[in-house]
Amino acid sequence: MARLFATSYQLMDSQIQRRMRVRERKNDLLDAMLDMSEKEQADSGRVTVTRDLMRAFFTVKLKDVDLYGIISSNEFQDLFVGASDTTSSTIEWALAELLQNPQTMRKLQEELRSVLGSRTQVEDSDIDSLPYLQAVVKETLRLHSVAPLLSYKAYDTVELHGYTIPKGSSVIVNVWAIHHNAEVWGEPQKFIPERFLRKEVSFSDRNFEFLPFSSGRHVCLGLPLANRMLHLILGSLLHRFDWTLGEDDARRGGLDMTEKFGLVLSMATPIHAIAKKR
Repeated sequence: MARLFATSYQLMDSQIQRRMRVRERKNDLLDAMLDMSEKEQADSGRVTVTRDLMRAFFTVKLKDVDLYGIISSNEFQDLFVGASDTTSSTIEWALAELLQNPQTMRKLQEELRSVLGSRTQVEDSDIDSLPYLQAVVKETLRLHSVAPLLSYKAYDTVELHGYTIPKGSSVIVNVWAIHHNAEVWGEPQKFIPERFLRKEVSFSDRNFEFLPFSSGRHVCLGLPLANRMLHLILGSLLHRFDWTLGEDDARRGGLDMTEKFGLVLSMATPIHAIAKKR
C-alpha cells in the first residue's frame, strides 16, 4: 500500500508542479485549490490548502469538507479505504448470491464462455456483449445497496408532496427502501437478475427507482470507474474459476446473508468459498 500511495502521489505531484510552473488556467479544481493556497500565503502566510490536502482531494471524493478545518492524513486514508469497500462489498454480495443460486451462476458462466472463449479475463470492450453479467451487477446493487442512505442539502426552500423543506435542511434518502419497494420491484427480496433484462435501467438515467450511485448533479463521481471494475472483476472471477460453498456453509445449507449496516452495507459474516481453476 505504501508503494502504491507513493506512486499515485508522484503522479499527482507532477501535475501540480506543472500547473504551478505554467499556471495555464483550466478553471478546474486544481486551479481553485492553487488560487486558495496562494491567497492564504499572501494574506497571512499560514497555508491550510497544502500539497497533502490537494493530494487527498484528487484521491477520494469528499463531501461537505471544511477546507480550513484540520483533517489528519489517517482520516483521508479512511475515506480512501471506504471508497474501496463499496466495490469489494458489491463483489462479495454478488458471489454470495450466485453461490446461493447455482443455476444463475451457470447461466452467467455460459455467457462468459461464449463471449470470451479461451481468454481468461474480461476486458472493457467485452462489457457491452455481456448483458447477463450487467444484469447480475445491477441486481446485486439493487438487493444489497452498499450505500443505503444518501445525504442531500436543500439549496432553497421547496414544497414536495405537501411537505415544506426549508433551505439548508439535510435530506436523507433511503435508497435501500426504494430498491425494496414491492410496488416497483416484483418479489423485491429475491435475487432475480432477469428483471434487468426485461427492464431497461441505466445508472446515469433519471430512474428514481434505481439509485445505487445517486442521480443527477449528485451522481457519484466514481461511477465510470466502479461500473468498469465491478464487471471486470466479477466476470473474470467467474470465468476463470468454479465456485462452491465452504464445508461449514454447505453443511448449514447456505450462506449467512445477514446484512451489517454501516457507511457501507456489508455481510455480517464474511463469505468463505472454494475456488477451483477452470
